[in-house]
Amino acid sequence: MGSIREQWLIFLSTPLYVIVVGIELILSHLHARSLYEKKDTFANFYLMLLNTGIDLAFRIVYLAVLQFFFIHAIFSVRNAVAYWVLLVVAEDFIYYWLHRFDHEVRFFWATHVTHHSSRQMNFTVGFRSSVFQPLYRFIYFIPLAWFGFRPLDIAFVYSATQIWGIFVHTELVGKLGWLEYFMVTPSHHRVHHGSNPKYLDKNMGMFLIIWDKLFGTFQRELPPAAYEPIRYGLTKNIEHPGAVDLVIHEWRDIRRDLRQKGLTAWQKWNYLFGPPGWSHDGSRKTSRQLRGEEPPDGIRSGEPPIEQLYLQA
Repeated sequence: MGSIREQWLIFLSTPLYVIVVGIELILSHLHARSLYEKKDTFANFYLMLLNTGIDLAFRIVYLAVLQFFFIHAIFSVRNAVAYWVLLVVAEDFIYYWLHRFDHEVRFFWATHVTHHSSRQMNFTVGFRSSVFQPLYRFIYFIPLAWFGFRPLDIAFVYSATQIWGIFVHTELVGKLGWLEYFMVTPSHHRVHHGSNPKYLDKNMGMFLIIWDKLFGTFQRELPPAAYEPIRYGLTKNIEHPGAVDLVIHEWRDIRRDLRQKGLTAWQKWNYLFGPPGWSHDGSRKTSRQLRGEEPPDGIRSGEPPIEQLYLQA
């Protein structure tokens, strides 16, 4: 069940994905970059298929919910241009908060962590989906339907911006000039996938980077002279990333934490809904705590001023 526009998106984007991934594979081989690893790439497509299956199975439910609120809409946009511009901007704003909560609330991180579990950075990592996200993502989009945006249009814009979101997963594209000021670029998204302390929980946008700049989660990609190279993956990577572990390993860890003896109700709440890395005994650290241990500008001692490093990069 989907719109004709979404079907055209799939029809047009699929060959484009094949071409772009093929080019990246060739360049990776020619330049000995080792951007792809067979098992990791297989996992990317496996997780995408799981996510797609759940999304298709659940679509009739979330579209029905959105349709209910659309029928009872309290507002409508008559001008077609304004309608689509507002929908893209509003939906991207909502996605920013969806993505931010996926990082800052462990219950949701348990789903989203699969997307960050790859130690590679290539276009197929964009397919490495948060498997169970379709079961709750639509809740964030209810205000859009309530403000008069049609459910199928909401789904279409999400799919369209996801295409851009896939293409920012690469190491082969550098900075994109003036686009860096307002759009999510490969440079911005490399930071997002970094497990380096300074890069944790940064650059949450999918299409526009302006939300990160407004709400304090923006971090530019620092040049090698200023900071260590980006390490992709998790602060503690999965030891045995099998097909099942990739999906449920964080849920298993949550269960283990909740079973500890002597926990108060508040401590149990934090293990479930607190920030990832929270622990009652200080045995683990959250992203904020890890970032707090970094030098203010991430500059190595004895290096020239940051402005000079950017001019050199």
